[in-house]
Amino acid sequence: MEDPSGSGGWRFAQCFGDKGDVEDITEADIISTVEFDSTGNYLATGDKGGRVVLFERNEMKKGCEYKFYTEFQSHEPEFDYLKSLEIEEKINKIKWCKRQNAAHFLLSTNDKTIKLWKVFEKSLRVVSESNHFDGQQPTAPPTTASHLRLPRMTQQDNIIAAVPRKVYSNAHAYHIHSISVNSDQETYISADDLRINLWNLNTSDQSFNIVDIKPVNMEELTEVITATEFHPTQCNLFMYSSSKSNIKLADMRDSALCDRHAKCFEEEEDPSTRSFFSEIISSISDVKFSRDGRYILSRDYLSLKIWDINMENRPVKTIPIHDHLRGKLCDLYENDCIFDKFECIWGGDDKHVLTGSYHNYFRIYDVDTLNDVVLQADKSAFKAKKIGGPLPGNKQGLKNGPRPGGLRDAMQLETLDFNKKILHASWHPRENTIAIAATNNLFLYSAA
Repeated sequence: MEDPSGSGGWRFAQCFGDKGDVEDITEADIISTVEFDSTGNYLATGDKGGRVVLFERNEMKKGCEYKFYTEFQSHEPEFDYLKSLEIEEKINKIKWCKRQNAAHFLLSTNDKTIKLWKVFEKSLRVVSESNHFDGQQPTAPPTTASHLRLPRMTQQDNIIAAVPRKVYSNAHAYHIHSISVNSDQETYISADDLRINLWNLNTSDQSFNIVDIKPVNMEELTEVITATEFHPTQCNLFMYSSSKSNIKLADMRDSALCDRHAKCFEEEEDPSTRSFFSEIISSISDVKFSRDGRYILSRDYLSLKIWDINMENRPVKTIPIHDHLRGKLCDLYENDCIFDKFECIWGGDDKHVLTGSYHNYFRIYDVDTLNDVVLQADKSAFKAKKIGGPLPGNKQGLKNGPRPGGLRDAMQLETLDFNKKILHASWHPRENTIAIAATNNLFLYSAA
């Protein structure tokens, strides 16, 4: 059955955040990370103002809809007096720990400090009866011992509290860009440009350096670590990607320092296409294991690649994301957009992958057929919802019948706004629901 709208059955569901113009946005409100928990019932966002906002599934609604749960200030701006360096409060990553009891635990990090937050419901109790008051009524002081009354407490309200249970600091000389919780739920890794550290969740004053690519002489530095992630089921395996377009798989059983990788996934570069920008655009900005751990998804500036964990010399599939930008690399270098770090994510069933582009476009690919859907996280999405029509850009052309290009064609026009970009997204672990961070708004889309 052909999908006439070209939206692949995806529909805009919800939008959180101020829906004003991009020009009016304060820097602190820009969303810098978004993450579903392992059940999909909760969703977290972090922003450049150091805040973490949690959303909870709204069980009153039929579809997959969310409502505000709580918000707390996770990080504050700091100043490193030894290095004369300002440390931003911006949240770089949030990772949920699997739920063990009624409380939620999640890790959040800025450039220097990782915190383990406990979020739980707490009842506020007040004194309702004592020697001086009976409810609101003042009473006369007791005259004999028999009139003495023990204070009584009654529950006044339920609040959601967030407390930092652990603060993991002073372990990174450079900016932390990745954290990943191990499948054993006891350890996690954190990575900066040159080192990866292994932590025990219960120990905040000590970590183990498991990867160190810092050269003795910094002038010999040729690559940096760009992302890292633990294997979803095997707690001894993790991978990290580099700016040199390779992904290394490391095994912690092999040695304490994992500088000798077990596998290296790298594709040889075609010398005929080499240019001044080759090194920048081939740098990998994000890597993710498929949920079954069999495949690796990587994102560089212009493409997505899917690697089989058993085949190191080339990817199984290479998917161009915005090839039309190849001719604009000079401009993108001038305005620094060429250094944008787009994330990539797997669908809950490992059959789809998603990544973002400019002008608030993002693309969802079917891994087997490479059929894709182009959607736009924009205000026009809620207009389409109001009138119950198809998503914008997928309207049918009147003269020539349906127009299959739709947003795919629009994406390649000259009028792209490079200030609007979809860098961060998360996919519900069990349903076709996706959360997209578009500047200061959180968009949710669902498909049947």
